Amino acid sequence: MGKLFHKRNKYSDEEFENEEFENEEFEDDDMDDEDDDDEIEDEEETEEEMDEEDEGAEEDDETDDEDEEDEDADEDDEDDDEEWEEDDRRTFRRRRRIRNQIISYSVVFVVMAAIIAGGVAVGRNIMDMIKEKQAAEEQAQLQAEQEAEEAHEVVIDAPETLDEPEEDILGELVAASLSDMPLEDKVAGLFIVTPEALTGVATATQAGEGTQAALIEYGIGGLIYFDKNILEKEQITDMLSSTVSKSRYPLFLAVDEEGGSVSRVAKSGIDVIQVDSMSSIGESGDTSQAYEAGLTIGTYLKELGFNLDFAPVADVAASGESALGDRVFGSDAQTAGDMVANVVEGIEGTGVSSCLKHFPGIGDAAEDTHDGKVESTKTLDEMRESNFLPFKAGIEAGADFVMVSHMTVPSGDEDAIPSSLSKTMITDVLRNELGFQGVVITDALNMGAITDYYTSEEAAVMAIEAGADMLLMPEDFHAAYDALLAAVQDGTIPEERINESLERIYRVKGEKKLAQQTQ
Repeated sequence: MGKLFHKRNKYSDEEFENEEFENEEFEDDDMDDEDDDDEIEDEEETEEEMDEEDEGAEEDDETDDEDEEDEDADEDDEDDDEEWEEDDRRTFRRRRRIRNQIISYSVVFVVMAAIIAGGVAVGRNIMDMIKEKQAAEEQAQLQAEQEAEEAHEVVIDAPETLDEPEEDILGELVAASLSDMPLEDKVAGLFIVTPEALTGVATATQAGEGTQAALIEYGIGGLIYFDKNILEKEQITDMLSSTVSKSRYPLFLAVDEEGGSVSRVAKSGIDVIQVDSMSSIGESGDTSQAYEAGLTIGTYLKELGFNLDFAPVADVAASGESALGDRVFGSDAQTAGDMVANVVEGIEGTGVSSCLKHFPGIGDAAEDTHDGKVESTKTLDEMRESNFLPFKAGIEAGADFVMVSHMTVPSGDEDAIPSSLSKTMITDVLRNELGFQGVVITDALNMGAITDYYTSEEAAVMAIEAGADMLLMPEDFHAAYDALLAAVQDGTIPEERINESLERIYRVKGEKKLAQQTQ
């Protein structure tokens, strides 16, 4: 509208100027020709005509102006429409660009969120795996430390029955136990003695400061208890557990519990199941009774704290009298072997060690090695057909110990020395021929068959040189210990020989410990 008003004013001004111009002309004519009326009249007529023409022209001009104004308005409208269309297009493009940006940003956000979520999930999985691995490593390290520190509770199983993974763990445990052990403690670890021999007291019924001091001075391998040490259940249980807690090394806690007449615990008055003599069980011919006997004995020994039972007796009785009496299963070697194997399985099944005794077999002897020399008249071939059979059966059943007697076997050892000191009987026959790889222990070295002919020092050195792993109850423990230590220090016995025995001992001490942890 503003443009329209502007154009109209423009044309109005022109019209006004034309009229003024015409008036000026007429005024000049009047001044020049005042007297000429006709001319005036003619001029007036002419003027009137011209006015009429001018009026017509003015009307035409006004019409033209209006048309121009309409055209201009139309052009303005078209321009306005074009401007609105351009604005619309710009608005549309801007909205489309914004929409596309929003879509792009949304897609990027979703993708980034998915990546982040996936990364978080992967990170969590990795952290969980790392934590599990660290926990497994810490558990394995803790288990190894506990096994080394808590190996006081000793249990036994035959090394040949171990599968490969257990051997690896057991080997590491044994190596850890022996790596930092001083030579003095290695030598002491080959002895099993009475608590009286260790502490110097007349009768030991409890483990106090004296026991602790002695165990610190001598890192012995174990202790054996007799009737006088066992008063009642609570007393012996406390004594054994206290002894274990005071020792720097794991201990064998042993007792003679055969059943029948030789039953240190059952004869003490402690309320346990009484087991018949082996001769009674042998006469029954029922091997399940032998198994039950071993299971019963092993169960109550373990409950009290014992971990080594010097049983069963694997000797074969002669047709005549035997110094062992009702301790043997009978005179039939095959039957005795079946009974021995079942007793071994029963005892070992409870986690307590069994020990076959008295190799190479003293059942047909009329004399007693407690009192002096005992000599067998049998040849080795005869022993293979009879005496050795129960020992072979017990070894195959998993016995961890074999006790070697002091019987002399001239046909097997030309030097005619006690089997407990004989390399022929221990290494050649028991180890190599019968294949026993467990712990070989001597019979008590305070018996007359030894003390009548050898000093404590001599017997200790000779037994280790012959292949024995442990020395039971030397007459003079301190003298025997000092002599054996000196023999190793001066090279008479290589330290490697001591290590061989300790490896067998600690394998036995550690293997059942591992078994207990997996139960």
